[in-house]
Amino acid sequence: MCGIVGVLGKGPVAELLVDALKRLEYRGYDSTGIATVADRGIERRRAEGKLRNLELLLRSEPLPGNAGIGHTRWATHGKPSEANAHPHMTGDVAVVHNGIIENFRELKAELLAEGAPFTSDTDTEVIAHLITRELRDGKDPIAAVHKTLSHLQGAFALAMIFTGHDDLMIAARQGSPLAIGYGDGEMFVGSDAIALAPFTDNIAYLEDGDWAVINREGAEIRDQAGAVVDRTVTKSHAAGLVVDKGNFRHFMAKEIHEQPEVVGHTLAHYVDLANYRVSLPDLPFDFSNVSRLSLSACGTAFYACFVAKYWFERWAKLPVDADIASEFRYREIGMEPGGAALFVSQSGETADTLASLRYCREQNQHVLSVVNVRESSIARESDAVLPTLGGPEIGVASTKAFTCQLTVLACLAIAAGKARGTISPERETELVKALVEVPRHMAEILRDESPYEALAHSLSKARDVLYLGRGTSYPIALEGALKLKEISYIHAEGYAAGELKHGPIALIDESVPVIVIAPQDELFDKTVSNMQEVAAREGKIILVSDADALRAGCAVQTRLAVPTVHPFVSPLVYAVPVQLIAYHTAVFMGTDVDQPRNLAKSVTVE
Repeated sequence: MCGIVGVLGKGPVAELLVDALKRLEYRGYDSTGIATVADRGIERRRAEGKLRNLELLLRSEPLPGNAGIGHTRWATHGKPSEANAHPHMTGDVAVVHNGIIENFRELKAELLAEGAPFTSDTDTEVIAHLITRELRDGKDPIAAVHKTLSHLQGAFALAMIFTGHDDLMIAARQGSPLAIGYGDGEMFVGSDAIALAPFTDNIAYLEDGDWAVINREGAEIRDQAGAVVDRTVTKSHAAGLVVDKGNFRHFMAKEIHEQPEVVGHTLAHYVDLANYRVSLPDLPFDFSNVSRLSLSACGTAFYACFVAKYWFERWAKLPVDADIASEFRYREIGMEPGGAALFVSQSGETADTLASLRYCREQNQHVLSVVNVRESSIARESDAVLPTLGGPEIGVASTKAFTCQLTVLACLAIAAGKARGTISPERETELVKALVEVPRHMAEILRDESPYEALAHSLSKARDVLYLGRGTSYPIALEGALKLKEISYIHAEGYAAGELKHGPIALIDESVPVIVIAPQDELFDKTVSNMQEVAAREGKIILVSDADALRAGCAVQTRLAVPTVHPFVSPLVYAVPVQLIAYHTAVFMGTDVDQPRNLAKSVTVE
């Protein structure tokens, strides 16, 4: 998760920018940089590696200027290097950026044809050149940015400064978080309130699609269409914290909303975004030589493995055993020496998963892990580690960790297919493009939560809730039921939709809500037939789909609209609605959302 800071100060801001960036180090980064506006125009300093390298550079080459922006970068487009570090600039504008510009290749080709001089491999530099083109066409900075934003596709946060404009900064948010800090004759911008805590505790959070025109007297916030909007200024309590809730009631809500950002961040680590290719670190085995893959995890992480089983078997034609770790460790299964085993855990300390890993190690298996904590026991005892890069997850019920795990596993499944010759270069491009679009689709769902709030009122009255899905939607149904159980304490079960008639249908009457996960894929019509079976018994159908409710051919109590996506990535996108269903139901019921009873974040005992 890259970090953004911006300061319109009363005096030199270079040191302030560096201090703010230090508070964003927890987000992870591989290079840093700042730029300021001074009499000579925009100047910048950038350095690969840790912030201390930038600090050393600034001692020998100090930066003047009372207005500036700064950035900690985790490489997305282009390798970690000074040339690819932010800010990116022309003679007219400097930009810092968090997120992914999906259509940067097309925009870059257009700008190159016009003679724009690119000096980096990043998608961010496209933004600087687009703004410059509008400025040189006679627009002022505000109009130039508004026009440029209309060209950008993806999930992103931006802060920009302009030559000759010492009292102007423009910030924009589309999917990735961004906050504005209000001082006394000073103004600030940051990825979160933590970066701004040394300067002010008066914070306004931009909403999705917002952009702000900022000077030292305040900020004018506008929506996507350019209309001026009001955003509440609140008192932040982020001082001294490593993470805080921002403007959310709960950490879980914040972490749900961080998913467009952290999924993009994770993607950037495993995908060559310039060429739509998967680019993984060296693995301890060659997928072409693997005859069977063992996956093991607990809870939500197991459901990520369950989705991955479908992916590996469909796209890589690789047989997979997916086991709950607490069962796998006692099965005493014979394993072929030299085989491959994959373990998934948010904390990397899950006791049953660690025990299963050690069993596989004794069976001479190559051990690969997907974890969020690189220094964890599971990571240390693995032959190779694929980090999820989701950042700290405070809420006990896993949200962003789950979708980041799915992101890594999706990339791994593509890599397996390539190695085994079951995925062509053209298919790889198709699947990677679909993955790159996921943050934008997640942000689209999160833009309006009112349907979920309305549903919570009726769902809170239920004693039992069923979730149905087919294919990769079946594990998402299981995950949705788990989330509802965890934080609302309503009994819920997930079933493969085709199994409905083999028992669960006996539970259905007019008091039972049935949540159906049904993307318009090759299994949609089969799922429709199961919905009709529910309707015939007066069950309350809640359809989570990109299909119109009329396609169900029966009465639907509520339809929760989801963007149409490639079937490969539907588990990632449909994870967000099932999280929101659980979250808003629990909030309406008044339960402890972040710390539900009887649960712990990391289960380190059997």
